[in-house]
Amino acid sequence: MNNNIAQVRARSVWDSRGRPTVEAEVHLAGGAIGRAIAPAGASRGKYEAVDLRDGGSRFGGMGVERAVAAVNGEIAPLLIGADAREQDQIDARLCRADGTPNKGRVGGNATVAVSMAAAHAAAAAEGVPLWRWLSRGGPVSLPLPEIQIFGGGAHAGRRTDIQDFMIMVPKAASIREVLEVTGDVYRAAGEVMQDRDRMVGTADEGGWWPMFDTNEQALETLVEAIERAGHRPGEDVFISLDIAASEFAEGNGYVLALDDARSSSEEMVERVCDWAARYPILSIEDPVGQDDTPGMVAVTRRLGGRIQIIGDDYLVTNSDRVDAAAAAGACNAVLVKVNQAGSLSEAKAALDAAQRRQWGTIVSARSGETEDVTIAHLAVGWNARQLKVGSFARSERMAKWNELLRIEEALGADNRFDGIRAFAPGVSAGLGA
Repeated sequence: MNNNIAQVRARSVWDSRGRPTVEAEVHLAGGAIGRAIAPAGASRGKYEAVDLRDGGSRFGGMGVERAVAAVNGEIAPLLIGADAREQDQIDARLCRADGTPNKGRVGGNATVAVSMAAAHAAAAAEGVPLWRWLSRGGPVSLPLPEIQIFGGGAHAGRRTDIQDFMIMVPKAASIREVLEVTGDVYRAAGEVMQDRDRMVGTADEGGWWPMFDTNEQALETLVEAIERAGHRPGEDVFISLDIAASEFAEGNGYVLALDDARSSSEEMVERVCDWAARYPILSIEDPVGQDDTPGMVAVTRRLGGRIQIIGDDYLVTNSDRVDAAAAAGACNAVLVKVNQAGSLSEAKAALDAAQRRQWGTIVSARSGETEDVTIAHLAVGWNARQLKVGSFARSERMAKWNELLRIEEALGADNRFDGIRAFAPGVSAGLGA
């Protein structure tokens, strides 16, 4: 089959928040077609690739017609004739087309949609699922899910300072078992909220909207929900936090509005370590802000031997920042968001940099998602071992979890679910791996 790109086009579609986003299609000369949709984040690191938005009054300034025009008018001619199987070359052309450090000219939403669509087209031309194409014949594994139960921060009107209260089930034997346990806990959490007359609705990613008086009350309620569901906190089910501390960093410190507390970097580190000592927490994302390297080093030194310390805004899916963090002793895991980097190749480079150091690697969705299931395939095909999608509700989230079930079934006897082996060695060893 002729794998050369014959046509590239884009259109404006809608994401899970009812905002416009970019969908790209890549058509190959042999007839194969790939399609992908760019996600969008609410909590964004200042160093990540940026979306190109139209501004003005239409759609509250969130329109993407400029990004669509960039694909159809400028990017498409640069890719015509390129071999869709050469992902690195395609992404290099996308980077050259933009020419800025943060994809600000044509838009990271334009480049990431085209980059993912090209990969889908290449896989379709080979007649294999995307995860198989991405693996290039290497080992694959099913990722350990990290699933939101309560949504906070920028995803829920900042009703809590902490952005995500999640669970992980690392000792499960399969994806199906993880999702069944999660379903139990999600329902139980809703019952607890209803019993206390605190049921309001759901946040951006499908987790329960947090009506708590303190951040710690959310942790207590999550432990209660795990127990009500018939599981053992710290044995069967563990807590994972996305603190997203950059969102409440102020000056050289932090302001936790719900707790009416102002903290220095050192005090924020102590607060996080105290939570880790008193609750069954297995993973913490962005415990301090994106520019607080001393704080990140301190948290990693204190907790990194037994808890996963993830850099999100701190690392922004950037291989150079992963290298610098490793040299400083900060983090033992990286969150990989393709749209933070702007292309598949750049995101994969960050993942590879982390895996060379035996860090944990977590492919992640964004708060503004769609029915696109690309990240489920990335997590498997790149052998990332962990996947963060959001909650256990809303079709844009469940589409990814359901796709994992299909991949698990397709793998059959070759299925490998890493579970407790999904983390950096010290964390896995603490779980009995």
